[in-house]
Amino acid sequence: MIRILDTKQVGRLLARKAARFTEAEAVVRPILDAVRQRGDRALMEYARQFDKLERKSVRVPPAELRAARDALTPEFRAAMETASANIRAYAERQMPRPWTTQLKPGLKLGQIVRPLDTVAAYIPAGRYPLPSTVMMTAIPAQVAGVPNICIACPKAVGEVFGTADLLGVHQVFQMGGAQAIAAFAFGTRTVPRADRIVGPGNIYVAAAKKLLAGEVGIDFIAGPTEILIIAGDGDPRHYARIYASDMLAQAEHDVDAAAILLTTSKRLALAVASEVERQLRTLPTAAVASKSIARNSAVIMVRSTEEALEISNRFAPEHLSIPDASLLPGVLHAGSVFVGPYSPEAAGDYASGPNHVLPTSGAARQRGGLSVTDYLKVISVQELSQAALGKLAPSITTLARAEGLEAHARSVEVRL
Repeated sequence: MIRILDTKQVGRLLARKAARFTEAEAVVRPILDAVRQRGDRALMEYARQFDKLERKSVRVPPAELRAARDALTPEFRAAMETASANIRAYAERQMPRPWTTQLKPGLKLGQIVRPLDTVAAYIPAGRYPLPSTVMMTAIPAQVAGVPNICIACPKAVGEVFGTADLLGVHQVFQMGGAQAIAAFAFGTRTVPRADRIVGPGNIYVAAAKKLLAGEVGIDFIAGPTEILIIAGDGDPRHYARIYASDMLAQAEHDVDAAAILLTTSKRLALAVASEVERQLRTLPTAAVASKSIARNSAVIMVRSTEEALEISNRFAPEHLSIPDASLLPGVLHAGSVFVGPYSPEAAGDYASGPNHVLPTSGAARQRGGLSVTDYLKVISVQELSQAALGKLAPSITTLARAEGLEAHARSVEVRL
């Protein structure tokens, strides 16, 4: 049964943190050390133990990828083509551009944009294998121009392998967990070393990314998935069905997922609670969703839309659903925003275009979702004439000597 709370009780929901990593880190550390020290030998041992790998290498042969592609149904291919086109178009709009400007006479400034050399995407395959994550991680990398794109998936999932092959991603590895993250972080004879590792995963994947951040670039450390819905005005009988379905769509991901609805209407709150129970009775994933609803989800009564926005910004949700665009100016922290009754979170998960790899557990206060910029370097460029350097020299030398860096000052003066 979903809880109906008032704002006095919201503190415990807002205090919900990312999964505790202490125990997971203790499990993960020896795996990272083993792959660092013994490379492919350790990787294969873990692949056989945890991923039940039977072939002699974690690298998936091209023939297996082609066979998986050929086995895809026409309906799946059509869906993938539609989604891929939108994801690609959105990533292209995100691309930063190189530019050059003459800021002052003789002072030319600019930036150049360069892709990372090698990126790796982790594709989960636990309760729900996610071929959609292949598109969400690989396509922005392709738009960025990354020459070496790798993916890792712990199971031989036909849709995952086939999607990769259709996208032209042929560096595919059947490996999972912390050992996959370690292989990409350190590189082995079989697995290339990556500049950045992206994509969602379980607590052990997240713990490995946390421990290796700095040695390898990562996107972010993801916790359980979440949605926050700010309800609008309207017929409770109609909107209760919509809001309940959105909450259950999030809840079915994982028993630790959270779905929160904020509303000013007690009538709507009761209708949503009743509708959640009704829809659960016919939901094939009810065993998971019902636990998420009972443990981590709630309908919260608020006094106004302004209070709902304030709570939302404190929560900084991964997914935020709002009734209309008039609320957008008040949204300060969110991973991805879904506006209006015809913008379900599922659209963003699959086909509308924006990325579904998003920050959770309050990380949306620091950054947005995965984007093409995660695969790029923006490099500054500057060119000064002798006259321009002469005009800047007093400022440069004064600041350099104030910091005790005499050679800095002399490196300017010697040119003049």
